[in-house]
Amino acid sequence: MENQPQATTHQGLKTTLIGILFSAFLAILKAVGGIFGHSFALIADAIESTADIFTSTMLWLGLKWSSKPADHNHPYGHGKAEALVAIGIALALCAAAILIGRESINNIQSPHKSPAPYTLIILLVVIVTKELLYRFVHKTGLEANSEAVKADAFHHRSDAITSGAAFIGVTIGIVGGKGYEVADDWAALLAAAIILINAYKIFRPAIGELLDEELDPALNRRVAQLAGEIPAVVKVQKCHTRKMGVMNHADMHIWVDKNMTVEQGHVVAHAVKDNIQQHLPQFIDVMIHVEPTDAVD
Repeated sequence: MENQPQATTHQGLKTTLIGILFSAFLAILKAVGGIFGHSFALIADAIESTADIFTSTMLWLGLKWSSKPADHNHPYGHGKAEALVAIGIALALCAAAILIGRESINNIQSPHKSPAPYTLIILLVVIVTKELLYRFVHKTGLEANSEAVKADAFHHRSDAITSGAAFIGVTIGIVGGKGYEVADDWAALLAAAIILINAYKIFRPAIGELLDEELDPALNRRVAQLAGEIPAVVKVQKCHTRKMGVMNHADMHIWVDKNMTVEQGHVVAHAVKDNIQQHLPQFIDVMIHVEPTDAVD
């Protein structure tokens, strides 16, 4: 039977593989449609989908890496590999945005044909598919408590948004006719800006995880509350939480009766840990320092 980290990682791997397959299909569809349909916005979308394949592959490898058990050199496990992968995804998105933006500016300055009408059908298919993928992958990311999987989901959402921008640009280019051809390229430029924004949204929580940023204050309070539910616990202080991969860690000080034996204090600490993990199973470890009551400031 799989434990929770293994189960959530398996779920993330399965979701990622599905995303890779869909992204590969859509990248080919958009590239062919963009080249033959004279739409750089669609070609830009194809570039973004190709980046999807690359980053999703990175995610798949990262999930495999982060799921490795703790060893002699990594006693706390390999969970932070997920955050590294999320940062890699963000950087790849930035690179794609810069490439798309540069080519868009070049195309705006150069006259070219209006996009073919059938490119709109391709874009509609892409928008619907990518939005459905976003919802599916994001749901998995939330269930697995995985920043990397959630980052991959936002990548699908950014693809849907850029396709939406492309749809608007292509529509203007087709309906407007001569003189409006560059609307397609302006749409691609807008898509590049949206991609950069999404890259930041992915980067920010990932760097926070790498730097052991405190988790949500409400979650901290809940952890402290659960610790305080144990009758022998007089006081809870210095409760800190952090994320490592798909799981969380907590550290805290608890105060108990100074007349307790070491063994009794140990039993109380275990009761605190068990209570927290029973109610919040995403906490894979809880480090507890036991203090005597007369040590309270």
